[in-house]
Amino acid sequence: MRVAVIGTGSAGQVLAAGLRRIGHDVVSGTRDPAATAVRDDWSGGELVTFAEAGRGADLVVNATGGQVSLEALTQVDLVGKVLLDVSNPLDFSQGFPPTLSVKDTDSLAEQIQRAHPEARVVKSLNTVNAAVMVDPARLPEPTTIFVAGDDAEARMLVRSVLVELGWSDIVEFATLDAARGLEMWLPLWVRLMGTLGTADFNLKLVR
Repeated sequence: MRVAVIGTGSAGQVLAAGLRRIGHDVVSGTRDPAATAVRDDWSGGELVTFAEAGRGADLVVNATGGQVSLEALTQVDLVGKVLLDVSNPLDFSQGFPPTLSVKDTDSLAEQIQRAHPEARVVKSLNTVNAAVMVDPARLPEPTTIFVAGDDAEARMLVRSVLVELGWSDIVEFATLDAARGLEMWLPLWVRLMGTLGTADFNLKLVR
């Protein structure tokens, strides 16, 4: 499958590498490929502009920072595409810990869907750090990941990728507005990270 990962920060790079590892054809979208290619932290892989990244992609992954996601995605061809949104609307303008720029009655995922009605947005993987996203087995026991989206076929595609990455306990929401709750987990997540001294943790839903 052709996958376009939008964003070349640490999360985008880890996701791109993880998706390549399981056999997908991955391209990374960035504002300036030449500038990204010479960054000290760039780990390699095919680089193209945002505009080029979406062309021919079966799946587009939004791994940009939540504060710039809407602007960045305006440059990506999302017509008919499944868009896996892993971003969070974290607002660091008042320092740490961050607040959320949208919550309760809306979500970043829903804002993206409204901005791109021709896309099929699915929210997932935003509740864990990038390393756990692509390698859930790094934790000592199976944990839970969530999927939310209005389109059943789009959720199925994302679910299949999650299974390939090693996720087995997948809880699915049939509407995208469930992304509100998934994004609102982040204020607690960042505090847990500080208390635990690691970002390698996750929830396990016992039922």
